[in-house]
Amino acid sequence: MKIHEYQAKAILAKYGVSIPRGEMASTPDEAEAVAKRLLDAGASGVVVKAQIHAGGRGKGGGVKVAKTLDAAMENVRKILGMQLVTHQTGPEGQKVRRLLIEETLPIASELYLGIVLDRATAKLVFMASKAGGMEIEEVAAKDPNAILKEFIDPAVGFQAFQARKLAFGLGLKAEQINEAVKFMMALYKAFEDTDASLFEINPFITTTDGRLFALDAKINFDDNALFRHKDLKELRDVEEEDPLEVEASKYSLNYIKLDGNVGCMVNGAGLAMATMDIIQYAGGSAANFLDVGGGANAQQVENAFKILLSDKNVKAVLINIFGGILRVDTLANGVVEAAKKTNIQLPIVLRLEGTNVEQGREILKKSGLNFIVAETMKDAAEKVVAAAGGKK
Repeated sequence: MKIHEYQAKAILAKYGVSIPRGEMASTPDEAEAVAKRLLDAGASGVVVKAQIHAGGRGKGGGVKVAKTLDAAMENVRKILGMQLVTHQTGPEGQKVRRLLIEETLPIASELYLGIVLDRATAKLVFMASKAGGMEIEEVAAKDPNAILKEFIDPAVGFQAFQARKLAFGLGLKAEQINEAVKFMMALYKAFEDTDASLFEINPFITTTDGRLFALDAKINFDDNALFRHKDLKELRDVEEEDPLEVEASKYSLNYIKLDGNVGCMVNGAGLAMATMDIIQYAGGSAANFLDVGGGANAQQVENAFKILLSDKNVKAVLINIFGGILRVDTLANGVVEAAKKTNIQLPIVLRLEGTNVEQGREILKKSGLNFIVAETMKDAAEKVVAAAGGKK
């Protein structure tokens, strides 16, 4: 689960991480009141920051600095309500419904801090770089050595000596090292306590008077751990998510919308990935990732089918199921019921194997519906791509 920058900073502040003064605003009047308070309190200027779940906001025109209240309000009127397009939103962009109004700070240097799971080592890795303010992927591609890494032993956690190594590696001044160590230790504590999957402080800044701040903050949480954090679950902003993905989450379905025209329904994430690959290999393009899970029942399958068909880009559907825990006859009943209720006119290709596969095929045969049955994954992919209009 993703959250907004202002929400991330509120969490970090509870752990003692230094953040700029600022508040969220959802209306021009609220924004004006916040900006006035900051300027009256001695801020040399304010920055107006669009709050959407995407990076690249500054390049897209969603982050503006102003020295006066009038200039700040001009920026507020431009940004609030705009359809902000960045490299992460896609061409359709994302509507800006909230702003973060913050004080400006006298920046001396822009650095980078991040914590993420390194799957190759099965450990968390704390990363740091002098190349703050840039996309970390760009930094890694151009100069991998520019990223400092400290791997964290899960048995002992992140240690102060590791934080010191990163602080010295960033070239911080001697008098800033201890403060940087406290900053990083607090960051790790927040990561661990909240069951996060990603922390990014980009940029992590030093100021001309020697202070350290998280000028920006990005936090993602592990969805599987949210049952332990009801307070964090309430931070979810469904307006920032695809409506079909929100609907799917109501039924515990794993659904991600893509930009192809072949709808996929699969049980198991590995099989789902393989299905999308083989569709691509056959010359098509998947419209979604949809994993109904190993223990899905007929009702879940029916709901999954309805969600899949709600995507107007879908021209044909491939149902690729290996029946283990989810029996093939259960799936077949769900598909038939959904097809009848939605009065589907799209071609449906099915590749079924596993428990009760013969009963499942018999259910499909007796349904009176025009299903296309495939014997292998390759055969299924070729048939569904042809049914969707052929190779791209």
